[in-house]
Parts: sequence; C-alpha cells; structure tokens
Amino acid sequence: MMKKIITNKKAFYDYFLEKKYLAGIQLLGNEVKSIRLGKVNLDNAYVHFKENELFVFNMTVFKYNFCNSFDYEEKRKKKLLLNKKEILQIKNKMQIKGFSIIPTKILIVRNLIKLEIYLAKGKKKYDKRFELKRKDDDLKIKKTLKNYF
Repeated sequence: MMKKIITNKKAFYDYFLEKKYLAGIQLLGNEVKSIRLGKVNLDNAYVHFKENELFVFNMTVFKYNFCNSFDYEEKRKKKLLLNKKEILQIKNKMQIKGFSIIPTKILIVRNLIKLEIYLAKGKKKYDKRFELKRKDDDLKIKKTLKNYF
C-alpha cells in the first residue's frame, strides 16, 4: 500500500521526466514524525552526488512540535538509499549534458518513507508555453465533446 504525502508539482512543469527511481531516505526520528504529518516541502529541492552517494538538498522538513532538540536543521542534507546498480545507472546518465535528478513525491510504502526521484531534462520557455497551450486545447475539445454527447 502506497500513501502519497507530498508532491512537487513544479517539477512536472519545469522538466521532461525520463526515468523513475524509488529511494529510501535516511532520516531522524522527529523528521519521520514530521513527514508523516505532512510538514515537508519539496520546492527547490534537488539531488546531487557527493562521494559516490546521492543526497537530497533543500528539502525542508519542518520541526516536529513535540520534539525538544535545540539544534534542529530544517534543510539538512539527507542521504538517499539506493542499490549500487541504480546509483551507477544514474551516474552514467548524469554524464550526459542537460540531465539532472529531481525529487517529485514523498510516499509511505509499507511504513517506510520513500522519495520518488526522476532523471530529468530541463524544459525551455517555449516548451512550457507549448505544453500549456496543448493542455488548454485538450480542455476545450473535451468541453465541446461533452456538450454534444
């Protein structure tokens, strides 16, 4: 059973998403409780390599109210847990210019918190305009078809 906690909607607008990976996150206890309550933000979050390991940066996990730690960092880097084979695949793709790794969703899978990441290519401004125009046209077509049938 998968339960979606949070989605990075901006990622779907700003990037062409290529390949999906589901990664575990190394978290502290109070971060787990905070994420389960939905007090997390994926805006401006990104994934980067550091010494052959993947880390997520700028993922804001707000402080759990009933936690008494004084040195809590909301935006600390968090290690992603993937198989070695998956890490090598991602590293090889990252050698190609234009690819980046984008976190899109936080899920709970069998009581474990997972981060859904994608290998992605950035969209240009004209790609974004074209995408909005295409969606608008599809919506108009659906409305007209609905009136006739």
